[in-house]
Amino acid sequence: MVLGAAQRQRFKKLAGTVSAPFDQVRRARILLDAADGRWGPVALGRRHGVHADTVRRLCARFATDGEAALVDRPRPGRPRRYGPDARLAVLAAVTETAPQAASQWSHRLLAEHLAPTVGMSPAQIGRVLADLDLKPHRVRGWLNRPAVPDFADRAAAVCDLYLHPPADGVVISVDEKTAIHARSRRHPTRPIRPGSPARREFEYVRHGTVSLVAAMDVATGEVLGEIIPGKNNSANFTWFLTRLDEAIDPTLKIYLVMDNGSSHTAHATRRWLAAHPRFVVTYTPKHASWLNMVEIFFSTLTRQLLRRGDFTSRDNLANKILHFIEVHDRTAKPYRWTYTGEPLKAA
Repeated sequence: MVLGAAQRQRFKKLAGTVSAPFDQVRRARILLDAADGRWGPVALGRRHGVHADTVRRLCARFATDGEAALVDRPRPGRPRRYGPDARLAVLAAVTETAPQAASQWSHRLLAEHLAPTVGMSPAQIGRVLADLDLKPHRVRGWLNRPAVPDFADRAAAVCDLYLHPPADGVVISVDEKTAIHARSRRHPTRPIRPGSPARREFEYVRHGTVSLVAAMDVATGEVLGEIIPGKNNSANFTWFLTRLDEAIDPTLKIYLVMDNGSSHTAHATRRWLAAHPRFVVTYTPKHASWLNMVEIFFSTLTRQLLRRGDFTSRDNLANKILHFIEVHDRTAKPYRWTYTGEPLKAA
């Protein structure tokens, strides 16, 4: 056994590593000891926990194959039972067709669907799908927003109001949060204890729904909210705009930011706005509610009150929402808006 200096250095590095496969590490150690010439095959076998014949075969293979002796020779194994055509049939079924008796493919349904042509078991189909990185049981929602030629301009107009509010008025973001459920749990929630979270009853009782209309001053973060007395229509929306008109200094213009909801774009609403010229409206682009800043407040309301709240009636829910807004306004701060309206680019 003769090892060159560079070869010996590589073998030493491999013999001392902890991340390489164990068989390769052990073979490198055997070859290093064999090159020293102090042990025979039997002694080397005892030293490294292998049979003497294993040492002899390794040394013989190293003499002919060189460093390739460190890795296993290719093994034929059992021939594949399902070839490329079978795998393509699974791929086509998952990506191009839909099951007739279910909303999504399962391994069993795929096996039944492909039985006449492929005859593959559900377990084997699962292995094929895993190898192809296909997960037919998973779905991610998305919105195919129609192309709006002036989307960027309208988004930039909204953001410009947030980032550079006019000096002659206030910027108000307004919207509704409808169908808020008033629900109470059938049994009391068990309080939190050391090592155990609070335990909440699954069953609940419905007590109806309420709808909230809210306007947020972008400069201060303060919110004016009212429970909608009935349906969310133009009559109730203009009633709220009247309340807003009365609550804001009459010397200031009111720059409204709102979406394209039916109550916001109805003829009655447009007539009311035309009769009140101090209101200047900027509509967000369609399918861009995330540009309406009051939605951030609605998210805070949901997380801090609605999601885990217990409400015994519609009135109880309404009172708690209005009280939440009152407490919020005591320490209100403006939200930090950073988006400028320019098209977003992938990093």
